Amino acid sequence: MRITGYRTMTTVQEWGRPIGDANGVYADGTVSVPIVLVDTDEGITGVGLGPHVQADSVFAALDGEDPRGVTALYDRMLRRTFKAGHAGAVFGTIGAFDTALWDIKAQAAGEPLWRLLGGRDRTVPAYASGLDIGLSDSDLASLYQTFAGYGLRAAKLKGGLDIERDRDRLTLVRDVLTDAAHGSRPSLMLDVNESWNRKQAVRHVREIERHLDLTWIEEPVRRWDAEGLAVVSRAVHASVATGENLTGLEQFRPLVAAGAVDVVQIAAVWGVTHFLRVAAFAHAHDLPVSPIGNTPVALLHAATSAPNHLVSELQDLRPPVGVSVDVSIGDGAFVLSDTPGLGVRVDEAAIAPTFPRPHDEVGDGPSVRPDGAGRQLLARTDRGVPTGAGRG
Repeated sequence: MRITGYRTMTTVQEWGRPIGDANGVYADGTVSVPIVLVDTDEGITGVGLGPHVQADSVFAALDGEDPRGVTALYDRMLRRTFKAGHAGAVFGTIGAFDTALWDIKAQAAGEPLWRLLGGRDRTVPAYASGLDIGLSDSDLASLYQTFAGYGLRAAKLKGGLDIERDRDRLTLVRDVLTDAAHGSRPSLMLDVNESWNRKQAVRHVREIERHLDLTWIEEPVRRWDAEGLAVVSRAVHASVATGENLTGLEQFRPLVAAGAVDVVQIAAVWGVTHFLRVAAFAHAHDLPVSPIGNTPVALLHAATSAPNHLVSELQDLRPPVGVSVDVSIGDGAFVLSDTPGLGVRVDEAAIAPTFPRPHDEVGDGPSVRPDGAGRQLLARTDRGVPTGAGRG
């Protein structure tokens, strides 16, 4: 079997609600989703969800190769981008190709990827994550009631701009999930997307912990601030979760060495091989891992073989336009199928009429770190969060 070519396209995710975080909000709830398709001479096509920046350069490492040598090909792609630097969108392109190769390998073997990777159980524990900072209280409650209907009993909210608002919203969601579980205590997480400095982080989390049991605080300070993350971890009861924006083992090493991370997060966009390597590294240090992403199906398959997998993020109940994913949700977990490969299919005709949204192209909303992030003293409500969003 040989790789003969690749194709790229872009579809959209239609959330049906404003989505965002402390850095900004997409008010129309529609964002672009790039896709990479890798073709072979045996008619098997693999699917990778992720960027295609410098795709020609990355693909040069794969052209004519046997896709089943995916791990070695991953390193070949890294070497190919040595001077450009395997980080950011380029690392995402490598991840998209890597995911497509794993899809091909599992399809060729006639097995779902979770089975090929050595997984025993097709169920993957999930938590609800609504990207919900722009929602009113009534919409927030309605969203998590929907998640609760699928058996989810853990939730991660976006926040970081207002201590009182974060406390009130977490309390609201706690009550929704508690009612759905007939009194069972849910797990609550708060993601502030690197919007604080160290003192802000400690002050904010400690205030919340006076009222609530917080499972983890996510990205309280900058992703590379090993000392700062360690300071926060030592000063609060909640675990510190971080890592989704780190690319390569070399970026995780200083955080683990400093005791700066309690839950190692790995973004789906970086690919399966990256996840497997980071998960093994974290396991060697007795740390749990948690996949992050909108459609993290590839990492769900990989998570079944990771002994230190904790829980995976569920952001939306619908896949992107023109994409079908053979995964169901029930009893608070993703349930993978027996479909060979990833179980992802792309309807190219359905995708053809869609276009990237203008805000994706200019990079506004959550993609841009606001001026003054980490320096405010009081609550801020002017970062794309609708005025009065905290009222139902």
